Amino acid sequence: MAMGSKKVEGLACVNAYVYILICVMKTEGIIRILAGVLVLSSVVLSRLVHPNWILLAAFVGANLIQSAFTGFCPAESLLRRMGVGSGKGGGCCGGACS
Repeated sequence: MAMGSKKVEGLACVNAYVYILICVMKTEGIIRILAGVLVLSSVVLSRLVHPNWILLAAFVGANLIQSAFTGFCPAESLLRRMGVGSGKGGGCCGGACS
């Protein structure tokens, strides 16, 4: 029984992170996390799998630069369509998080 309760506690922890990501954080913060994860992943993959994975980091960097100048960010558009990152907290996401 103790092992089952740990599993439930682990799921509750994951659900709390998902709640924070979807309902509490603003889109800008989520995009920063996404960019950081992609850059770090590409560096690790370029060392472990193939050197060309570093091109993913270059693409992410170029996209961040162009979005600073143009105000257009494809990731932000995608997140808005998915309803993620409204940053209102509480009962956002159509009441799914309350």
